[in-house]
Amino acid sequence: MRVGDPLDESVEIGPLATEQILKDLEEQVKVSVAAGAKLLTGGQRPKLSVDLARGNFYEPTVLADIPRDAPASCDETFGPVASLFQVANIEAAIELANATAFGLGSSAWTNDAAERELFINELEAGSVFINGMVASDPRLPFGGVKHSGYGRELSYFGIREFVNIKTIWMK
Repeated sequence: MRVGDPLDESVEIGPLATEQILKDLEEQVKVSVAAGAKLLTGGQRPKLSVDLARGNFYEPTVLADIPRDAPASCDETFGPVASLFQVANIEAAIELANATAFGLGSSAWTNDAAERELFINELEAGSVFINGMVASDPRLPFGGVKHSGYGRELSYFGIREFVNIKTIWMK
């Protein structure tokens, strides 16, 4: 994937929002690799032109064989890092997905109706996307569970988060 200026239509990965997010992401990957995760690709700041060198860019990164206590397994990574896990079956996949303190969004891929229902009912996340990546849409409520947030933004439900409701009772 091409990393660079997000105003360039050929670019697929722009910068991270802040320098601190970049530093945190670098540390998460570094600690995960030191703990035994296998770095398949990426894992560093890309070499970009001088005019982009000051940006908060990070290469698309893929990690595998990640120990359960490594940051890439149990923390949210706010950047282009994919954590790959191999499991024996769908039940183990759901157990692994739920074995985190976070739950913003999940993405499951299947053409089997029974598996789809199992993912929808068992994944502990504020949003469950089937055969698609997690994305916010102003028409749909968006927010997490567990340590990934409280309440919802967007949609009819989201606007209610900003309303104070007054109860009046008269006898």
